[in-house]
Formats: sequence, structure tokens, C-alpha cells
Amino acid sequence: MNVAIIEDEALAAERLERLLSDLDPTIVVSARLTSVSSSIAWLRNNRPDLIFLDIQLSDGLSFSIFESVRVESPIIFTTAYDQYAIKAFKVNSVDYLLKPIRSEDLQVSLTKLKGMGKSLQPDIEELVRALRSKTAEYKKRFLIQFGEKLRKVEVEEIAYFYAMEKAVFLMTHQNHAYPVDFTLDALEKMLDPARFFRINRRMLIGFDAIKNMIPYSRSRIKIELAPVAPPDIEALVSVERAAAFKKWMDN
Repeated sequence: MNVAIIEDEALAAERLERLLSDLDPTIVVSARLTSVSSSIAWLRNNRPDLIFLDIQLSDGLSFSIFESVRVESPIIFTTAYDQYAIKAFKVNSVDYLLKPIRSEDLQVSLTKLKGMGKSLQPDIEELVRALRSKTAEYKKRFLIQFGEKLRKVEVEEIAYFYAMEKAVFLMTHQNHAYPVDFTLDALEKMLDPARFFRINRRMLIGFDAIKNMIPYSRSRIKIELAPVAPPDIEALVSVERAAAFKKWMDN
């Protein structure tokens, strides 16, 4: 079976490809695409047996792909958002997988696809209508496991997120740090952009955590956070994000 993975997070795409190989070594990933534009170009000349499609790509929502090219391949949607119209996904696609994707859920989706054979044709127009009729919602809370305990953390409690040693942590306003099972790329899409901003590759900060802002070299901005950032984490707005940060602050 030839598969196309449309996903703009490299780690998520690599993980999905690895899970597919583990579950079925005969699956061949024909293409890994990261944007709406590259997906349109590839799909005009290729028809995979199955498409894994992330909802939000680097250059927009993936549904715009269907406005430019006819897609007849079965689709399994993958996303970090659980607020979309899940019923529409279930009706109009093979399945809907919430990231981070679990091996057992992926196996169920592949089994479902085999049972459908080649008769499945996704009703893309209906899916797009259902989703665009919804008002986008953002993640409200996180379920955190630390040790043998579970704890819920409301988004209002979170000061910022940071990446350290291949893991991502959230820091609460009460100065408590907890690990989360999402990348910063995924979190950036899941959270309300009016409240959180990605200042560099290692930090996603909340508006309410900003204590002071200090002009820095090369147009960068140093942020004083409350609580203070961990010693190895630099709260510095990168050159590439400085202009967007100023616009965000002045909104």
C-alpha cells in the first residue's frame, strides 16, 4: 500500500512513518509533504492508496487542498485539535486520529480501511462545509501525569511552555513545572494565539507571564517572565519573530 503523509511537523511525520512500518512493513510512504502548495502539486500527478492529512499546515488549513485538486484517495485525518467536528470526520473519512498518535489507534484505522476496500470515496465538500461552519475553539486544559498521580491544569494557570532535553514542559503561574505530551509546534496550534506567542524555538509564552521587555541586540527583545524561566532557557524573542511579537503585543 502506497501512503502519503501530509504533515508540517517533522517529528510527527517521522513518528507516523515509524509506526506504520512497525505495524505493516509492506506499507510504502511515497511522499512526505509539509504544505498546502506542495501537496496540491504532488496530488495533481499522484494518487496514493491512503493519505494521512494534518488539518493545519504551515501555509494554511489543509482543506484548501481540495479546492485545487480532486482527491479520491481515502483519508485519515491527524491533528492535535480535538475541538473540530469529529462526527464529520467519522462520516467523511476513514478515521480521525488525535496526536500524539498511538500505535493501537493507528492499527484500528488501518483495519477499518481494509474492511472498506476501494469503495470509500470521501465527501470532501460536506466535510469542508461542516468544519468551516464551526467557530474555532482552543484547548482549555491539560491532563498531566507525574509519578503515579494525575492532575488537570487549566490554560489560565499556565505561564509558559519550554523545551528542554527533548521534552516539553509547562510552567504554571504558581511556579510548578509539569511535562506535556505535545511538541511546541503542536501547542502553538492548539492554544489561543491571542494569549500565547512562540518567541523562539524553545519557548511559547503567555501574555500574562510577561513582566518586563528589554530591547536587545540585533532587534531582539529580552523578556522578563514571572515565574522566572529555568536557568538553561533563554526568554529571548528571536530576530525572525520580533516584528510579529511587537504586533501581537500592540494588538
